[in-house]
Amino acid sequence: MNDSTLEHLNFPDFSFRVREQGQSKQIFDSVRRRFVALTPEEWVRQNLIQFMVQVYRYPLSLMAVEKIVKVNGLSQRADVVIYDRSGAPWLIAECKAPSIKISQETFLQAARYNFSLQVAHVLLTNGNEHYCLKRSEDQFEFMESLPEFEA
Repeated sequence: MNDSTLEHLNFPDFSFRVREQGQSKQIFDSVRRRFVALTPEEWVRQNLIQFMVQVYRYPLSLMAVEKIVKVNGLSQRADVVIYDRSGAPWLIAECKAPSIKISQETFLQAARYNFSLQVAHVLLTNGNEHYCLKRSEDQFEFMESLPEFEA
């Protein structure tokens, strides 16, 4: 993937550290503190992380990327998990490549992760479409934007 193929997403423009590694590109993930393969889904995830940190002021120190979540005894990976100050999971984000449409299956995937995490907020994005939902008892309601992080 070269710089000309990095799709413009529905996020503000952020600066990223990108490097060549053999025949592929890597992007620096500030949560994992290492370079990772620059795939279309990773491009969305890194833009989302910067949006959460720079625009919404979510603390980088309270984020986990590709967090292992047990679903029906199987290990799955949640794209981004944000924790509250007490260490409880507060928001889960599911990222898809820009070419993947956000569908009910995307929501169901995040909802399955939520069986074990029990977060208050779910965010679904492909970099162009963003959907944020808030849990209210046993159902989810759409929100206009990301929730403010309570300091």
